[in-house]
Amino acid sequence: MNQAETLKLTKPRMPGPFSPERSPRPTSRAHTPRVFTISSGKGGVGKTSIVTNVAVALASMGKKVMIIDADLGLANVDVMLGLIPRFTIQDVFSGGKSLKDIVLAGPRGVAVLPAASGITELSHLNESEKLFLLSEIEEFGDAFDILLIDNAAGISENVLYFALASQRRIIVVTPEPTSITDAYALIKVLTGRHRVRSYSIIINQTKGPREAIGVFRQLSLATDRFLTGVSLDYLGHVTWDDAVSRSIRRQTAVLDAYPGSQASRDYSTITENILAKEGEDDADGNIKFFWRHLVRGA
Repeated sequence: MNQAETLKLTKPRMPGPFSPERSPRPTSRAHTPRVFTISSGKGGVGKTSIVTNVAVALASMGKKVMIIDADLGLANVDVMLGLIPRFTIQDVFSGGKSLKDIVLAGPRGVAVLPAASGITELSHLNESEKLFLLSEIEEFGDAFDILLIDNAAGISENVLYFALASQRRIIVVTPEPTSITDAYALIKVLTGRHRVRSYSIIINQTKGPREAIGVFRQLSLATDRFLTGVSLDYLGHVTWDDAVSRSIRRQTAVLDAYPGSQASRDYSTITENILAKEGEDDADGNIKFFWRHLVRGA
């Protein structure tokens, strides 16, 4: 049986103005934020909704949180939260602003670094631009407990770059066959090219826990069969809930707009599961790992 048969699916198939390169500044060893990258194999799986609501849940539990919108050419996080940025990441790369100049104050004190919209060249950063972005991110030092990176969908170099920066790589999957195959493809690339072995999985837009576990098992079956030494950790699921769509139209986190909804309870459970695993994350995956990874030329 081949990979497609195991999944019971058919596997679907960056230049611009820039400030001078500079080396990253060392991050304080006393307190380095935990870095989680939330990715997906395909778009439209509700990844940004999960990022924003988990951030709000973390903040309500006393954590200092920053969201980095890493879909650099297609901004979504600020739109989702009803924020209007005066400046974006484009202004940072043009040399006019620093990341501290563009950061936005979101709900419950969540900080948001907004991406730009419709700027295709930001979708493919070169090595110098990556190093520059790292040095800017490290300027925040110990100001936050957790950085949530809302990654773009797919397997582009930007996507892989941000995933490699993380202590935990969280992948969002829906019950749709294309979502499952594309999630597997992302895991396969990160494992084969960069030897990443550990992933956390969130099942979104599901009918309930039974369907979610079925999707997780299907993805696990493929990774167990075809990828050596890969570990998948189930963080939880988010039930399909009209409250999510209504909160998006209101540009408000569902936890604030509809705190009693099933989706809000699911987001809270996922957040509790994330915090329960504190200390289990890969110690080599933090913002400083950006630098080591690039220097090695991995």
